[in-house]
Amino acid sequence: MPTHEYLFGRVLDLPEAIAYREMLRARNKRIVFTNGCFDVLHVGHAEYLAWARSQGDALIVGLNSDTSVRELKGAPRPFVPYGERARLLCALRSVDVVIGFSERTPEELLKHLRPDVHVKSAQYRVEDLPEARVVLAYGGDVRLAPHREGSSTTDIVERIRAHFTTER
Repeated sequence: MPTHEYLFGRVLDLPEAIAYREMLRARNKRIVFTNGCFDVLHVGHAEYLAWARSQGDALIVGLNSDTSVRELKGAPRPFVPYGERARLLCALRSVDVVIGFSERTPEELLKHLRPDVHVKSAQYRVEDLPEARVVLAYGGDVRLAPHREGSSTTDIVERIRAHFTTER
């Protein structure tokens, strides 16, 4: 995913993200990474990202491409295109930088970035995360963030559908 000026220089490609990581390491900063689709950004996302950021000094967010969101969630997802999702994430104080990826999981990104901490929602179990093996192999830490029930994008979409179905 290319860097765009309108994204405030905070959406990075892989070489830029590696350089950013090196700058943080030189300053002895603890690097946190998380990833997701972040389609229809909501309070659950904001709380999750704030928690992730609290686990270190800088938060790098891996953002699924439109194609990988569609593969993971099915059509018509994503509702919000990649460029807009990236801009919204950059607007959050908790997010330092965003890097896009096209795979279903962030394993390849993690091999290159090697953050100190990888954060996922407590909806998951560490042993079920394919990327956890990568992080643990280089000595990183995998942490599970508290999950806010009823605030997923899917939950929100279902509430909207139910509202318009019963309204007719």
